[in-house]
Amino acid sequence: MNIDTLIHAGWVIPVDTAQSIHKAYSLAINDGNILELLPTSEAREKYAALDEQILTNHAIIPGLINSHTHAAMSLFRGLADDLSLMDWLNNHIWPAEQRWVSADFVREGTQLAIAEMLRGGTTCFNDMYFFPDRVAEAAIECSMRAVIGLILIDFPTVWAKDADEYILKGEQVFDKFRHSPLISACFAPHAPYTVSDQPLQRVSMIAEEINVPIHMHVHETEDEVKQSLEQHGKRPLQRLQDLGLINERLLAVHMTQLQDNEIELVSRYGVNVLHCPESNLKLASGFCPVADLINAGVNVALGTDGAASNNDLDMLGEMRTAALLGKGVAGNSCALPAYTVLEMATICGAKALGIANKIGSLEAGKAADLVAIDLSELETTPLFNPVSQIVYSADRHQITDVWVAGKQLLKERELMTINQDAIKAMASDWQNKITEIN
Repeated sequence: MNIDTLIHAGWVIPVDTAQSIHKAYSLAINDGNILELLPTSEAREKYAALDEQILTNHAIIPGLINSHTHAAMSLFRGLADDLSLMDWLNNHIWPAEQRWVSADFVREGTQLAIAEMLRGGTTCFNDMYFFPDRVAEAAIECSMRAVIGLILIDFPTVWAKDADEYILKGEQVFDKFRHSPLISACFAPHAPYTVSDQPLQRVSMIAEEINVPIHMHVHETEDEVKQSLEQHGKRPLQRLQDLGLINERLLAVHMTQLQDNEIELVSRYGVNVLHCPESNLKLASGFCPVADLINAGVNVALGTDGAASNNDLDMLGEMRTAALLGKGVAGNSCALPAYTVLEMATICGAKALGIANKIGSLEAGKAADLVAIDLSELETTPLFNPVSQIVYSADRHQITDVWVAGKQLLKERELMTINQDAIKAMASDWQNKITEIN
């Protein structure tokens, strides 16, 4: 049978319910989708491919899903470090955004982020930022998969002047890209402390009508909870429940300040939690009780947050941090085993974003979003378990090849749809402009 692509790998790790690890396996790909996973000996007899790749030192995994980021903020990487969240936001990031954010800033910052993410094995990212139309355009131009956040915030910005305009523009962006095979959308009210009741209720209603998730920072810091108690007489999750937002559509980012009854609440209503361990550590925001959430049946996905607060978009690093931190917080070395963390970075992200029918695992019929990791290097030798090596030992420079919808976007560490030198020159231009003013 003639097909587009046949990849022979040392290991294929599909991220399935059996937590399988297939040795000497192959993937058959045609028209952007996975046809079959099968032993290499059988694949060579069954298929003839236009592109046949032999990666016997590599493990093939599903493309990593960065479930929460602010892609364009890559242009603020290292601008304001070693500060608390509210100091960082109020005195540094928001003023910088007021000065610099524009359609061009978002498009070019997103291009930089996509280049970094592809080189780190991320094939899909869930964004929250201004000018979401430019985010979508940048992703399409690079052949990257993205979920664009239809941002909402109470105060005026360069993107919109009030809640009505944010929501109107969000609906327009949704309509513009709703038929794109690489782009989906979610409403993205910034946080309970930056969005008032009426806009939140409107977003909840519209999200249900057009069937998209709601992506929101929730219970990120102790100060956020205290402020909510002072202003509303209730904790943020209780307020969101009273407004009708606590349901399976909610993607609650960070969730570092949780009581036992709140873990039970999000479990009962099917809320998804987006865990960003390195950003939370850097800003000293607190610790998400990931093991308790998973034990309660909550779907927990993994994200990097933006490069302004991380300061990278490295999902391999995020997996390692999530695994180690999760054990420490739980006081249990058996908490968050390696395969569970790989699930958080793949299929759990796809489930949260409502696209698990398309991506998140390597299965026949799903899009061929996949990553090849070279495990033959000294740092991952000897090799007893490839998943353990990927989570605890591998570095993103070992990611050699990346495909999205069957199209190869990284080949032997070279970006195929992005001019790396041009991206670096553009980032340097922004650095010079921002440095001159600051």
